[in-house]
Amino acid sequence: MTDLIHAPAGTLRGIGAGGAVTAFLGIPYARAERFAAPRPRRWDSVLDAARPGLAAPQPRMSRLERVIGPGGELHGGELRQGENCLSLNVWAPGGSGLPVLVWLHGGGFLTGSGAQAWYDGALLAERGRMVVVTVNYRLGALGYLYLTPEFAPANLGLLDQIAALDWVKDNISAFGGDPDRITLAGQSAGALSALALSGHPAGRELFRQVILQSTPTGVQPYSIGDAAEIGQIFLDVLGLRSSDAERLRTLPLADLLAAQEQVARRTAQPMGVTPPFHLVAADDVPADLTTGAPEEMPMLIGTTRDEARAFFPQAGAGLTARLFRDGSLRLAEQVRPAYVYQFDWSAPGSPFGACHCLELPFVFGNLEVWRASPMLAGAEPAQLDRLVADVQSAWTGFVYRGSPGWPAFPHVQHITLT
Repeated sequence: MTDLIHAPAGTLRGIGAGGAVTAFLGIPYARAERFAAPRPRRWDSVLDAARPGLAAPQPRMSRLERVIGPGGELHGGELRQGENCLSLNVWAPGGSGLPVLVWLHGGGFLTGSGAQAWYDGALLAERGRMVVVTVNYRLGALGYLYLTPEFAPANLGLLDQIAALDWVKDNISAFGGDPDRITLAGQSAGALSALALSGHPAGRELFRQVILQSTPTGVQPYSIGDAAEIGQIFLDVLGLRSSDAERLRTLPLADLLAAQEQVARRTAQPMGVTPPFHLVAADDVPADLTTGAPEEMPMLIGTTRDEARAFFPQAGAGLTARLFRDGSLRLAEQVRPAYVYQFDWSAPGSPFGACHCLELPFVFGNLEVWRASPMLAGAEPAQLDRLVADVQSAWTGFVYRGSPGWPAFPHVQHITLT
């Protein structure tokens, strides 16, 4: 396709991404002041969309880096960060009326970016003949701090995701995508967000079906009271009273990130993975996300066999079931149709088994950026290539036809090498 696109939001110039795919990176879908709801963005001159946008402010290292390895930015280098982070990336293979996959990254609502090299959508767009979109949204306290409704709306990061989906719905046809064939996909915190959006009145009309990878269903939204208590701890760490909350809008970003880390340490629970700042049961987000999903929305739902070992290497099957699998299976019982998988393959040199995040390299197929990943230690390249082919075939089948190629639940497809 041409590298110049005329979309309703404005004109963009992309870059070649291999084969027939053109990438449009760092597209600003919204703007937002600190602790304010996002507002749509437009531009008048040609936007040079050749470089990823800023990642949401976050710690320099992911909690799971020892398992998955470092996650750099597209085209190399560390993630660049900043509060002006509401951007998305589009990979378009050429053509028109193509299905669209919108990806919400994981990272515990604390780290990650749609511009990480892990999520380069070029190969998936080319092989699957789909338009691939990845999204940046606000994280940590900047995205999920809750004090009072008067201070800021709850779930700003979720509102960012809705704004991104609105942008995709309005603009994706210019990239060859069909706005009526959008699949929302996410992994970990991204999957929990996608689940929340599937039941949200402002979100569920913006996509047709959902892929939920390793949804931490054992991490339920905070009640308003619990979220406000954590917000008070955040203020206390910064030496502020409730009456001083407005000062949060102008404090140095470094102070907010340091306070966020202290809150995480104070609120940590043994054998728990719940982050201090994440979804709040307010403004159309239910207390139990598994009960809020529409019954007639097609879903591809799955977990890895040993999810919890990424967090706790000696964890048994019970913790994986409590944090991930049990709730995913309850959800599969409630929606029609649901297609369920369990990712069972693991690398022979990995001490983590089939752990959290293990399926990610095979969805996007970017194996070269995962070479240093401890969870893939000792794997044969030919085995990895076969898994990419199998997983991408299933995911593409679901995106195109609403079925990954195996029977609906209660069947559970075990993904491994045979």
